[in-house]
Amino acid sequence: MVSRSNSSHIGTVFSCTEVLACLYGGVLRVRPDEPDWTGRDRFVMSKGHGAAGLYATLALRGFFPRQRLDEFCVDGGSLYGHVTHRGVPGVDVSTGALGHGLALATGLAAGAMREAAPPPWRVFALLSDGECDEGSTWEAALLAPAWKLSNLTAIIDYNKIQSLGRVDEILPLEPLAAKWKAFGWDTREVDGHDIPALLDALDPERWVPTDRPRCIVAHTIKGKGVSFMEDDLLWHYRSPKGEEYDRALAELERPV
Repeated sequence: MVSRSNSSHIGTVFSCTEVLACLYGGVLRVRPDEPDWTGRDRFVMSKGHGAAGLYATLALRGFFPRQRLDEFCVDGGSLYGHVTHRGVPGVDVSTGALGHGLALATGLAAGAMREAAPPPWRVFALLSDGECDEGSTWEAALLAPAWKLSNLTAIIDYNKIQSLGRVDEILPLEPLAAKWKAFGWDTREVDGHDIPALLDALDPERWVPTDRPRCIVAHTIKGKGVSFMEDDLLWHYRSPKGEEYDRALAELERPV
């Protein structure tokens, strides 16, 4: 998808692939044949530049035909380079202006809490680590515990690289998990590429019940799965072409 459209952000897609697979494969309560089901869990892809990963996940889950992925980020296509909900089954909100996703998710979770007890749906938001530079993220992080939004889970894709450099060089976030705990979130750290660990951490039913929102700090690797992309800033914006594309595909297709 990324190579065909000569677009970007393949590194950020690969860092959160397992998170998306676990959410849509075993955690989110959704109905692909009824995408607007009122009781569905809501998902906010706050790191909207990872759109290619979300669209591929939705297609594999059955929300729309896989052939539609050919429309990603091309002239006249319906799958934009940043997440859009317009005409895309399974997408609740458009995102891409970083720092707003957690606030959106907080509002969705609050709406569910006010509608019924227990709330009829849960809300999950996937944030980039670079978004944790944004003041709006921390405003929502303060509000969610104050409103006791126990139906809200934030996941931080902590790949340690943002658009123009390494996180610890641009604006260090550590101690990141401790910050979320201090803000009142029930917080865990997990290997963001470990499927069993992710499934255990992502499913709120496996946590000790509290009246607090949950935060999962997922330690990931940008470009995971392709040796020459891993942990390399270049692949935040670069599009694989020619030999690079062939090498990447060969590595991804090799038996594990």
